[in-house]
Amino acid sequence: MKIMKIMTISIAAVFLLAGCGAKDEAKPASNGGANAAPATAPPSAAPQKVQKIIVGTSGTFKDVTFFDDKGNLTGYDIELTKEIDKRLPEYEFEFKTMEFPNILLSLEANKIDLAVNQYEVNPERQAKFLFNDEAYNIWPSKVVVHKDNNTINSIDDLKGKKVITSPGSNGAVWLQDYNKNHGNPFELVFSGSGGTNDIINQIKTGRVDATISSLFQVTGRNRDADAQQKVVGPVLYTSKIYYVLRKDETELKSKIDETLREIKKDGTLAKLSKQWLGEDFTVNE
Repeated sequence: MKIMKIMTISIAAVFLLAGCGAKDEAKPASNGGANAAPATAPPSAAPQKVQKIIVGTSGTFKDVTFFDDKGNLTGYDIELTKEIDKRLPEYEFEFKTMEFPNILLSLEANKIDLAVNQYEVNPERQAKFLFNDEAYNIWPSKVVVHKDNNTINSIDDLKGKKVITSPGSNGAVWLQDYNKNHGNPFELVFSGSGGTNDIINQIKTGRVDATISSLFQVTGRNRDADAQQKVVGPVLYTSKIYYVLRKDETELKSKIDETLREIKKDGTLAKLSKQWLGEDFTVNE
C-alpha cells in the first residue's frame, strides 16, 4: 500500500522563522548547558506521488491471464506485472479485464494505460502504440490440427482448407500476411466471442481444419478442455512478447524495461515461466 504522508507546520513556527535573519543564523552555537535550545530537525522530504496505472488484459488465457477457481486474476502475465508493480513504488497497477479485441482499442482511447496479453510487435500496432524493449516471452508457433488428422503435416497442406484464428491476435496477423503473399491458398476464419473455446469446438467438430499456436498452448488445451489437438510441421515463426503502451508513455516504458532487466537477472522471470508455463520460455532456443 503506497501511503502519502502530510506534514503540517504551525503558524507559530512560521512567525518564529520569519523573525530570524542572517545574523541569527551566523551566531555561534552556545557552549551548552541546561538552557541550551535543542537543534531543530530539518523538514522531511516531500512524499512521492503515486501514479495509478490501469492495466488491460483479457483474463481468458489459461495459465497466462485467467481467473482461478477462487475468482482471483492470475497467471504468468499477471504475476509478472504484479512483480514489476512491486518494484516500482512510484506506480500502482490496477487490472481491468475485457474481451481481447477491446484491449488495444481501450489503450488507444485512454481508458487503460498498459496492455498485457502476450502481444508481439507488428507494423500495424507499431504505427499506433509504443512497445517496451525487453521481451518477456518467446514462442515458436506451428500448424495445429485435430489429433486424428494425418493429411495436414505442414502449412503447405492447408491449400483449400479452413484455418481459424482469434481476431486481432498475433496468429491472425501472421496468417493474413501469409495468405496475402501466397495467393490466398486457404480460407481464414475468425473465432466468435467464445475465443479459444470456439477454436477448440470448430476444430474438434471438423468445421475448420487447422489453426496455428505453440506447443505450450496446445498442451494446456488438451489438458484442460479435451481439445484433442496436435502440432505439426516446422516452426512457422517465433513470437517475442512485449508490453504495449501509448506513444507518450516513454517514462513508464523505461521503468518497465529497467525492472524487467532486474527480474531477468535475478532469475525471477525464469522462475515464473517454469511455474506457470511448464518450462523456461524466456530464452530463444
